[in-house]
Amino acid sequence: MSDTSPLLSGLQHKLEELGRQHLIRQRRRVETPQAPAMTVDGRPMLAFCSNDYLGLAADARVVEALCEGAARYGAGSGASHLISGHSAAHAALEERLAAFLSPCLPSARALYFSTGYMANLAVLSTLVGKDAEIFSEELNHASLIDGARLARATLRIYPHKDLDQLEALLQQATAQDRLVVTDSVFSMDGDIAPLRELLVLCERYGAWLVVDDAHGFGVLGENGRGVLEQLALSSPQLVYVGTLGKAAGVAGAFVAAHATVIEWLVQRARPYIYTTAAPPAVAHALLASVAIIDGAEGRQRRTHLTQLIGRLRERLTLKRWTLLPSDTPIQPVVIGDNAATMAAGATLLALGFWVGAIRPPTVPAGSARLRITLSASHTLAQVDALADALLGIEAAALAPASATAESA
Repeated sequence: MSDTSPLLSGLQHKLEELGRQHLIRQRRRVETPQAPAMTVDGRPMLAFCSNDYLGLAADARVVEALCEGAARYGAGSGASHLISGHSAAHAALEERLAAFLSPCLPSARALYFSTGYMANLAVLSTLVGKDAEIFSEELNHASLIDGARLARATLRIYPHKDLDQLEALLQQATAQDRLVVTDSVFSMDGDIAPLRELLVLCERYGAWLVVDDAHGFGVLGENGRGVLEQLALSSPQLVYVGTLGKAAGVAGAFVAAHATVIEWLVQRARPYIYTTAAPPAVAHALLASVAIIDGAEGRQRRTHLTQLIGRLRERLTLKRWTLLPSDTPIQPVVIGDNAATMAAGATLLALGFWVGAIRPPTVPAGSARLRITLSASHTLAQVDALADALLGIEAAALAPASATAESA
């Protein structure tokens, strides 16, 4: 096949432009289970870029449950949930999740999805239609943005955590069906949405509140019930999305809401109806994971994670770069320039530290950053080592500017 096609040439020019802007993304080959110490592209690496917040992805009990599930249910589900793919493992997981969240959402059912992306597409495209108005936080995850677009509703974007602007938009709304959607923990900044106040507004103006707690479920709250527990949130107008591939360590996601909402999703949500169900073994493994999250060990892991967050913030006294305010495992260091961010990430890699270098369009232009993520599997010594490395890299970046200023 010829590689001189105008179509291929057009794509190649676009790729070259991404390269000039330092926006090319690169996959790295992980050769070991998820853990702080991994082998990446053949090299030992200390990783600070995984969302495995509680260190459950390679936990022996979860792995054993996955194997047990495969032995019991086979490798695949065979069909969609509404044909023959809804196994006893899926049903048990949904019941366990609903029970786990019942102190916060007493009338809730849970619905399991293969991915968080699919769950968000399903909720936003099914709960309201083209005659509705959706009010979306400007820093929402791509899956929420795409779900809102798929709904074909009128879309209003409100500024980050700006309650006054959101209320003004709600006051101006003319649609009968209204929906406010937000991340709980913002994945690139690590801060938490003002959810108590958002829920008050939604109840005042008759709007659904959809909360994507991808980075809070399992991590926040004394018992790991996420922002629902930490902020004491409960309402029949609240639709909660939790991810099971981050703190829970496995894969998939769920929606928890009033039983009527869940039944509507089962009947009408295209991302749920028209896809093969996830392997039952995955759901079986998640039962073991949720049990750990809900127990004394889960509380111990969350306590240790909180200690690690405090240690990093205490040690990382930056002079030029900015450590954003965050009490969550997401600790972003904003550098600003794309090339400088890539250079810092490359230097860390050379030193044996793997930290994500995040650039536009994932974050706004001019705010490229190193996204540090902590896990309960990290040690205080590992966090200290990372802080020392980052301080050294920043000092080296400052040195030329200091030398030029002195010579002038």
